[in-house]
Order: sequence, then structure tokens, then C-alpha cells
Amino acid sequence: MSRYFNQQEVELLAPAGNFEIFKQILHSGADAFYLGGKILNMRLHRKDFNFSNDEIVKAIQMAHELGKKVYVTVNNLLSSEDLLETEHYLRFLESAAPDAIIVQDMSIIALVQKLKLKLNIHASVMMNVHNLETIKKLRELGVTRVVTSRDIDLNTVKLFSVQTDMEFEYFVHGDMCVAHGAQCTYSGILFGNSSNRGRCMKPCRWGYKINHGNLQYNTTFPMAVKDMYMYEHIPELIDAGVVSFKIEGRMRDAEYLIGIINSYRDAIDRYIDDPIVYDRKKESQTLFNNRKRDFSTAYAFGKPGLSNINERYEGTGKFYSTGKVFSKPVNELDLTQKRVEEIQEAFTIEGISHHQPTLSVKVNNYASALMAIEEGVDYIYLSGEVFQPNLPFSKKEIKDLTSQKGQSKIYLGLPTMMYEDDFARYQHLLTDQDLGIDGLLVTNLGSMHKFGSLGYSMRGDHTLNIYNAIAANFYQQLGLSTGTISNESPVKNTKELVTQTQLPMEMVVHGSPVVMYMSHDLYENTKVMAPSEQKGRQYQDARPLLLIDDKNNEHPVYRDNKGNNHMLLSKELCYLPLLKSLHELGVKTFRIEGCHYELETLRMIIQTYKKAITNLEECQNLFKSLNYDHLGFTLGALNFN
Repeated sequence: MSRYFNQQEVELLAPAGNFEIFKQILHSGADAFYLGGKILNMRLHRKDFNFSNDEIVKAIQMAHELGKKVYVTVNNLLSSEDLLETEHYLRFLESAAPDAIIVQDMSIIALVQKLKLKLNIHASVMMNVHNLETIKKLRELGVTRVVTSRDIDLNTVKLFSVQTDMEFEYFVHGDMCVAHGAQCTYSGILFGNSSNRGRCMKPCRWGYKINHGNLQYNTTFPMAVKDMYMYEHIPELIDAGVVSFKIEGRMRDAEYLIGIINSYRDAIDRYIDDPIVYDRKKESQTLFNNRKRDFSTAYAFGKPGLSNINERYEGTGKFYSTGKVFSKPVNELDLTQKRVEEIQEAFTIEGISHHQPTLSVKVNNYASALMAIEEGVDYIYLSGEVFQPNLPFSKKEIKDLTSQKGQSKIYLGLPTMMYEDDFARYQHLLTDQDLGIDGLLVTNLGSMHKFGSLGYSMRGDHTLNIYNAIAANFYQQLGLSTGTISNESPVKNTKELVTQTQLPMEMVVHGSPVVMYMSHDLYENTKVMAPSEQKGRQYQDARPLLLIDDKNNEHPVYRDNKGNNHMLLSKELCYLPLLKSLHELGVKTFRIEGCHYELETLRMIIQTYKKAITNLEECQNLFKSLNYDHLGFTLGALNFN
């Protein structure tokens, strides 16, 4: 049923939340539908949504009878428990014969290969595909289509489409996220409901004031983005090489979807029929009148800035699909002795690990790196995204540090988001210079593919979202020497991941890891708004912007040298009382996220953890002596079983 423009396929892809909705939209103008089963997908909030296995089979048969396609979402991060039913489910899907499955977790690709299943694979938007090197690697792994990162503009998609035979899918309408795909972990850490596992509680849509430089700004919903709207830009989408126009809305009702589907179908058909006299705005007013949030073209034509932020219907705190409140601001859970003891009991296993634990630290500047060398830290990561006002590590600084490193090993960290110009710069730096580094801290599949042949040891950062042993082992086959456990991994999953994988695992045990990573620049608010009052703040660092929620919690947001925003936990993550249990479990390296600390505070924390890994029996006493200016300690995702 797909249409063609200059021999390029143009597919309109619609969501179906359950079988009843599917039957109602089946005869609409959509060429294809995407839907999820009762397990392993990114829309798991409602029991009355998603498809039983029998319904998946029927839906595929009904669509194929009309010449239409069905893609099944298997697109969340898989826990160790999920893996128990994944193989059976994938075999079922092969027999049901969808036109493709949509995936996020590398374990699915690994299992499809291992089981030799005849399943086409599409890379979910949650894979955060944003560079050509990632696309090349996914193509090698058998992926035939990628849903591009939400932050990719159409000019970049066009660049990709002329350099690869990969198919490209692009969101054209519906709900968007402020954070980069799979780079928001706050819901999982705060509620135990992971946004990467289909249960996001949407803390980005809470109301927040902003405090910067002790000046308060009366923002309302500064991270609540508008709905995507590309109805008036069909020609630009086709010109960019987009073959599948994706409508978001698996939680929407049929009536709402049919109107959007048929409006886009009509626009596509009219443009294909006569591109010369094509009317872009024919149904635009109807779509506008029936909108939920306000509309934006998001990043399709460049960074939208504050124009991308929505206020329409924000503040209700409700899902449009149910009318129920999804979440309200809450305090990050405090570290308690009771919870520590519960985790210690859960982590108990037979036998004791005899490896010597090692310590790593990610640093933000030359002085902190030099101090870490002085303190004998095993692995020092030079951050690829340096928080302002510091500047990125220069070649001179890197070579100077590596010449003094002693027994420490220095790894050059790469940016979380790596674009084509980043690859050119790092390629030159890493191949034409003798930097003396011991390896790379890699952040995405593309950087592994590009630089894996240079001979450097590659340690995987937490941005890879390693959540299960199959994914960890697969990354090891792709070249990782060490992986970092997802910061969202709760107790049971952490235990099973660490004990089942062959890949040595690192864990962030102290500091304030990034819980939302976004290109959206919250600092712009302070340029266009007048402050309402002068107001003090409790957060120890005066430099970052603070988001103040309705419970007066302070959420620090640091800005890097490219303008990306990094929202951190309010409280400090601290697993110091758990180091002995984590060591016995098999965690090889304990990491301090140190980019936001002042030099002497970071030194004191490093010294404490050095003492701890030397004598793990002293961890409780060392924890009691840990004293510096902070807003409290939390166990993060380990608060949840």
C-alpha cells in the first residue's frame, strides 16, 4: 500500500494501542501499523492496552490481506527476568511473521542472530541513532531501518540517506521527549519505573521554577515540550530520504488517530499527485483545532529553543489517554541503614569474589585529573563533555597528564552525542597524535565502530544502558573490555546481570550521575525572562542552574561547552556501605562521578573510597565519617528490588 515519489517509498505508519483500536483504524489511510504485545515493549502503563499473542497473529493477517504492514515493538530495555521469556516470544513472533520488530536492547539483536530467526529488525528511537557510524554498525548487525533520534534535523537525515542503504523512519506527529533517546534515567531512579522500560512517570512535565545566580525566574513547565507537527512539511521529509512517516500515539483513542492519519494520508497523496501546486496548509487548521498540546517542528529544521516548550494543558499532571495523574514531585529517597541491610541480604551469594576491586573517577578538568593521579586512582576518565566554566581537555593537558600518570590508567571520554564533526576531530586527535592514553570511555555504538580498530582499550560508559547479561556479552564481542551497569538497574536485576555476564562490570557508586541529558538549553530562560526575586539556594555549587519543583527540591542542571544540559540528582548517590557486598557479587570497578565536585571535596571522597577498597570491612565506619556539603545521600535505583 506504500506510495512512491521519484521511486522512493513513502509509508505512513500509525500506532495501535490495542486490538479494538487497530480494527477501527485498519481501514484508515495508514500503510503500516506498529503495536506491542503484553510484554517487552515501551507502553506498559495500562493493562487494557497492547495485544495478546492471538491478537498479534490476527492483526498481522488482517493487515496483510489489505496489503498493509505490521511492525511489533520489542523496544524496551530487558531485565534479566525478561530474558526468561524473550526467546520463546521471539520464536512466536517469527511464526506470526510481522514485517519487522522494533528494538532498543542489543540483547534482542544477539538473540535473533543466535537463534537464526527470520525477523527483520528496525532500530527504535530509543537506540538514539544520531550518527553515520552507528548506522553503519547496525547495518552490519542486520538492522534494515532506523527510527532516527528525535534531535536529528532533516538535513542530517538527508546526509545519512545518500551515504547508506539504510531505511529511515522519522516522527511526524505526536508526543515528544525533552531528553535524548534512552538518556533519561530519572523516572527509574526516582520511582523504580524506568522510562527505558515503558513505565516513564514524566518528571520532565512537572512545574519548575529556575534559580540561577541566586535569582529566581518564574518559569512554569520549562522541560515540557510541544507535540511534533510535520503536516506542512511533507516535501522536506521526502527530500530528506525519510521513507516512513511515523505518528506517535499508542495510548491514543481511535477517533483521535483516524483524524490525524487521514489528514497526513491526504497530504502525502496530494503532493505525490501534483507537487507543483501542492497546498501545505489544507487541513492544518483542523489539526490545530483538535490538538492536545501545542505544535512544534521540534529539531527538524534546527534547534527550536524555548519555542519548543508547551503550556497548553500542562499542570494537569494527567495522561491524556486515561485522565489519571501520572506523578507529582517527590523527594529522592534517603539512604537508610534498614535499606542497606536489605540490599546486603539480597546480594548475598555463595562464595566470595577474590579479585582486587579497582576505583575509577570521571573528572571535569586538569586539576582534578592531576589530583586523581596523586591519589592513585586506578582509572581516570577525562570527561568528553566538560561542564562550564571549564574548557574541554586540550591535547597539551592530555599529554601532560599521561606523562605523569604513574600506575593510573587514563581514558579519554567521548561525548554522549557524537555528530559527524565530532568524529572528524576525534579521528584526527586519536590517529595523528601520541597522546599516551590507555583507552577510550565509549558512549555509543558509533564511537565503538569508528575507533575500535585503533587498538585502544574500550570501556563502556553508562550511556550504553547495559541492563542484562546477554547485552553485556554482546558488547564484549563488539570490543568492550569493561561495561558500566545501567544507573537504573534495581537490586535483583543488578545481581543477575553481574553474576551472569562474562564482561567485567563497573558500577557508579558515588556522586551525582546525569539523569536527564538534553540539547534543550534551560539557560535560555534566564536570557529572555526577568528574575522575579533574589532567593538563596541550598545546593553546594553556585555555578549551575537549579530547577525548583513544587516541593522545593533543587535539581542542578549543568551546561557543557556545546550547550547541552545535564540534569543531575539532587542528592548524592552513595553505595559506600554496600561496597563489600558489591565486590562479593563480582563488580570489578567502583566509579565516582566527580565532574561537579570542587577539587578538595573530590579529593576527600577519593581518599575515602581508596581506604574502603583496601579494607572492605571498614566501609560502614568510613561512611559515618563521610562529611561534606551536600543535600543528602540516596541509594538511587537500589531503593527498588
